[in-house]
Amino acid sequence: MAQILLIEDDEAVREGLRLGLGQLSHVVQGAVTGHMGLDFLQIQPPDVVILDLMLPGMDGFEVCRRIRSASSVPIIMLSARGDDVDIVSGLEAGADDYVIKPVQPRVLDARIRAVLRRGETQSTPTAKYGDLTIDYSSLIVAKHHDPLILPPTELRLLLTLSAAPEQVFSRQQLLQSVWEHEYLGDSRLVDACVQRLRAKIEDNPAQPVYIQTVRGFGYRFGPV
Repeated sequence: MAQILLIEDDEAVREGLRLGLGQLSHVVQGAVTGHMGLDFLQIQPPDVVILDLMLPGMDGFEVCRRIRSASSVPIIMLSARGDDVDIVSGLEAGADDYVIKPVQPRVLDARIRAVLRRGETQSTPTAKYGDLTIDYSSLIVAKHHDPLILPPTELRLLLTLSAAPEQVFSRQQLLQSVWEHEYLGDSRLVDACVQRLRAKIEDNPAQPVYIQTVRGFGYRFGPV
């Protein structure tokens, strides 16, 4: 069960998701505008924020930026628009995920559980995956107890993927998380970095165990 703040101005969508997520054991607080949502956030911080992109007055991008400037609460952006520019802009503003409307409550429930698991994983100081150990506090990565020397980009890619085991990341999501906005659009950067990282952490890079390709989608870490 999660405490959810749903910022959505369309009454039909808001009530439909409130009822549907309620049946899945979540508690949903609805807000009609961005300003109202920000007020609710201060009064009773939720576990997850579901944020519509097209809001009256202050749009979802600005609301997301304001939330992110003061809180690390997971944010799922919700929009009827699926343009790459909107998705990238939402992630740049600080969203953790982006869902296209219309969306079924069970699909949204899966996304909610995923971002909550991601947060739990990131709070673990040290994690061991097979013969690979990652210390998220000191940023030391070791294989067979021998520290690896990883350039910052490879390290950030590994931390991003390993913080959410089995979650599939698109190349676009990895570009935003690892390379930031100036490199958006060139997925070859992701593929090249994955190959370099595999050469260091995999016993057999041609048959990877840690960083696996999900054809047509992107990459995931594990299962190990």
